[in-house]
Amino acid sequence: MRTVLYLGLAGLLLGCGDSGTQPDQSDMDYAANAQRWIVQEFQPSTLSQAEQTAEMDWFTAASEPYRGMSINVVSETLTTHEYESETLARAFYEVTGIQVNHDLIQEGDVIEKLQTQMQSGENVYDAYVNDSDLIGTHSRYGYVIALSDFMNGEGKDVTSPTLDLDDFIGISFTTGPDGKIYQLPDQQFANLYWFRHDWFSDPKIQVQFEERYGYALGVPVNWSAYEDIAEFFTDHVQQIDGQQIYGHMDYGKKDPSLGWRFTDAWLSMAGAGDAGIPNGLPVDEWGIRVENCRPVGSSVSRGGAANAPAAVYALQKYIDWLKQYAPPQAGGMTFSEAGPVPAQGQIAQQIFWYTTFTADMIEEGLAVVNADGTPKWRMAPSPHGPYWSEGMKLGYQDTGAWTLLKSTPLARRQAAWLYAQFVTAKTVSLKKTLVGLTPIRDSDIRSQAMTDIAPRLGGLVEFYRSPARTAWTPTGTNVPDYPKLAQLWWANVANAVSGETTAQEAMDSLAEQQDKVLGRLERHAVQGECGPQLNEPRDPEYWLAQPGAPKAKLVEEKPQGATVAYDQLIKSWQGE
Repeated sequence: MRTVLYLGLAGLLLGCGDSGTQPDQSDMDYAANAQRWIVQEFQPSTLSQAEQTAEMDWFTAASEPYRGMSINVVSETLTTHEYESETLARAFYEVTGIQVNHDLIQEGDVIEKLQTQMQSGENVYDAYVNDSDLIGTHSRYGYVIALSDFMNGEGKDVTSPTLDLDDFIGISFTTGPDGKIYQLPDQQFANLYWFRHDWFSDPKIQVQFEERYGYALGVPVNWSAYEDIAEFFTDHVQQIDGQQIYGHMDYGKKDPSLGWRFTDAWLSMAGAGDAGIPNGLPVDEWGIRVENCRPVGSSVSRGGAANAPAAVYALQKYIDWLKQYAPPQAGGMTFSEAGPVPAQGQIAQQIFWYTTFTADMIEEGLAVVNADGTPKWRMAPSPHGPYWSEGMKLGYQDTGAWTLLKSTPLARRQAAWLYAQFVTAKTVSLKKTLVGLTPIRDSDIRSQAMTDIAPRLGGLVEFYRSPARTAWTPTGTNVPDYPKLAQLWWANVANAVSGETTAQEAMDSLAEQQDKVLGRLERHAVQGECGPQLNEPRDPEYWLAQPGAPKAKLVEEKPQGATVAYDQLIKSWQGE
């Protein structure tokens, strides 16, 4: 999960529970405490209050063997986890008698602690919330508990009968190549297309665009249309209400966050990988090919696509758009610095906008919010590049998920599992979704409470209710060691952004470095039957001539632009 602090809707919509001093356990009436939390805090819910009571009664009973225990868990700092740490941990204590120290630290520190525990065997934390991007890592190294086994074995007595795994919209993201679930989704958000609906709806602007480009201004379906719209607002409209405007927004500072811009499905949006949901097979959005679950290479010479024409095209478009259509300062910004910029009112559209910034976009008084509190902007599916085809993933969805390690003593692991289920339980999950806007349950997404708030969220609810959402997925199982490989991306991309290398040279370097890491993992033989086993290099033309990825260079990389009216898009999502 990206290390971003953003404002939730708690203060806008619903109150939060008191996070003061913990009561003396000996004086606690667990049933009365549960009722108080249900009535005063855990509303609305998709469950009736009677069903909430039954679910809380189960937690009270299941926790009895662990009562008086103090456990330690950790997650990165964002609104959803702040709510867990400040409010839900207290509620859990008062319902179960288990004290939870829920630490909030930066994302990089979470991964560092996780790696330390894996490598040392010392129990640093009893449970971690970390990105499901690590699913390929977790499923191969053998340090992480397979929850599928745990729930049917040592964790059977502490697995809630109302957990309802099928209700979790990200459960496929936390499933390994062996079909086992390794992580429990806790929160998630997507990267989508963002645009100024009020500008796009202006009749004068609509006429100007169609006269110049020959088709209607609307939500871009392909990168050609996105580029035309970026050029139109930047070079031809130029100003609205006396203010300089730009047709694109991104960031380009040489910083680790620059890697996220690409590992978070940028290449798949261009069409570099293969078809397949949640991730392309045999070649995924990182350009890594797998055969029988074994990574065999990322360079074209080994059957990968990290330096294939589609990947080079994707990087070149990123550079061109950043320099030609974004504000001048964008090139010196990081992910977190660039995120709030569209809310300032100068940006017409953004192809790759994270819904984690939604709450920052709906504050009263912003240039992008109407007087009645409704947004002037909307979010929609991201357009795809010319190498993309039906059946491919179309964007990124970040899923922070609970992870248990084998190095954690069994009793502590069981108690931590109770907490992980508590903060994702149906009793509390809808309220948590309204606070942090990071939905994890389909039942919450389809609730009346989400219907009521939908007009304030610019398409977020409509997206999550649509069949389109399944094409937005995290990094998948093709990536065997996310921490080692992810650090290669930003440095190579930055070299191309700065002009030190060409896009082709940057992706060639990245592919070569990824293959070296895969080779080291193969030699160390620490990842079992799904560990890397590199293909021997051969003439790239051999692989480019094969069906699917890697794909040969297209003669025409800018086909005719295509758009769709936003209102029609929403109707199609709703099955109308």
